[in-house]
Amino acid sequence: MKRHENIVFVLGALRKAMARVLLLLGSLLAASVLSAPVTAADRGEDGPVVRTAEGPVRGFVKNGVGIFLGIPYAAPPVGNLRWRPPQPVGHWHQPLDATHYANTCSQVTELGAFAGPSSITEDCLYLNVFTSNLGQNGQRNPVLVWIHGGGNVDGESNDYDGTKLATGGPGGSPTVVVTINYRLGLFGFLAHPALDNEDHPFANYGILDIQAVLQWVQRNIEAFGGDPGRVALGGQSAGSVDTGANLVSPLAAGLFNRAILQSAPWSSSLFYFPLSVGLTNGKAFAVAAGCPGEDAAAAACLRALSAPRILQLQGTPNASSPYVTGTMVDGTIIPIVPETAYATGQFNKMPIMGGNTHDELTFSNAISEYFSGPPQVPMTAAQYVASITSSYPPATAAAVLAEYPLANYPSPQLASSAAGTDPLIACQPRHVVHLLAKWVPVYQYEFNYPGAPYYFPDMPGFVPLASHTSDIQFLFPGWHGGQLGVNSRSLNAQETRLSDQLVAAWTNFARTGNPNGSGNSPWPQFTNQAGAPAILSQNVPSSGTLTDVQFAGNHHCAFWDPILGY
Repeated sequence: MKRHENIVFVLGALRKAMARVLLLLGSLLAASVLSAPVTAADRGEDGPVVRTAEGPVRGFVKNGVGIFLGIPYAAPPVGNLRWRPPQPVGHWHQPLDATHYANTCSQVTELGAFAGPSSITEDCLYLNVFTSNLGQNGQRNPVLVWIHGGGNVDGESNDYDGTKLATGGPGGSPTVVVTINYRLGLFGFLAHPALDNEDHPFANYGILDIQAVLQWVQRNIEAFGGDPGRVALGGQSAGSVDTGANLVSPLAAGLFNRAILQSAPWSSSLFYFPLSVGLTNGKAFAVAAGCPGEDAAAAACLRALSAPRILQLQGTPNASSPYVTGTMVDGTIIPIVPETAYATGQFNKMPIMGGNTHDELTFSNAISEYFSGPPQVPMTAAQYVASITSSYPPATAAAVLAEYPLANYPSPQLASSAAGTDPLIACQPRHVVHLLAKWVPVYQYEFNYPGAPYYFPDMPGFVPLASHTSDIQFLFPGWHGGQLGVNSRSLNAQETRLSDQLVAAWTNFARTGNPNGSGNSPWPQFTNQAGAPAILSQNVPSSGTLTDVQFAGNHHCAFWDPILGY
């Protein structure tokens, strides 16, 4: 088989794997920030009041952190505003109650215990602010805008407690943390000629929402004690994909100047689909919804659909439908494939921090087993072999099975995890890191701690190890996924020390663009020089470093690189 044909087969296999991880896994108001400090009168029984450009908001203080929840950053994207760029929110004059999380965005797929509950609410463009500095001393802290994961089909900001990051922990930098909701699934990522021809940016509405948040930060974050000149944008999983979209988006230029890609730095059409794919899926969705045609009548028909009907076509609790696409290279919001942007330097250049967990795809194994019961049924040897042979052409499948023989792993589940993790969320992101490091400082990590509390229920034979999502709780205390997720225990003393180290690194990076704050230790800047420390290995009882060669060897990249071809 010719190499390019083999690559096509492998990319298809990786897309299936990504589906298991992620699917099972404009014009804004221009105004000056009214950054008057919080006064004694503002600090009444009901909590501190901060005056934003849109109106005052009243939050509360907990453990020394000012918390403001459910602040609208754009008008509700309902009715005629569905599938349009986010529009300015109306002004208000009395303090807005910002003591409770607002609506989560419409979603139906929950990825097992990761997300939920499902929602039919489109009025969901809200953000939350956590700050240990309400501006009364004139100090301006760095800002971290965080995008939740969930395959761009599910998830919610409610699950992410930003208080520890806001303080910087014992060794970090006090930081203003902003967590957000953004449009998901068919509401956030849809291409269709009837919508695309309306003379506005299209397809990636969820990315436009994130850019509206960044615009809000530029207008308002000083009032919360933040520095609009030091803004880190980051996210985990789909949040990393969306951060990458903003790295290559000209519309986001100047809105942030550090990027965090957590699980993982990605670049290819596995995660940024061609517009042609989105159009095919979007037109099929419209036909299934009873809205044929490509004219204004079809657009009106689509906007008249009820949210439950759209969600019915979007998927089920354990899978998304074929109509769902995700981020698309639309030509304007995302002008080119990030792979090309990173290779040629056509992106918003800034320091970048990113990495993966060692055993990412045990997450997809957890989802499969979660939905296999009750009683849950662990993966069998025959199922492992079938998963490989159905994903690759015969010669490649045989090579993969030889590279990852069952005899080398305690269970078929762990063999499956390794055979999926290595090409998808280790070797391919390593290739991305090599591209990025030619242009900007890059700090790469691998989360290698296998014993973290896990939030899925106990399932026979399932071992999470350092799974996709298992590192989130070390940054956002108590994170446990959606309503069905319950961590087995709290972090112990050694794990808390690791949490302190990660919080310090994330917040130092927001402050200076260097997770160490300054210098090159303990976290080395990435280099591919032979024998040089290149990657931080996050672990308990202590972290260390890996060389690029060690990382590549641990993940069989010499086997995968020629197959993937890049």
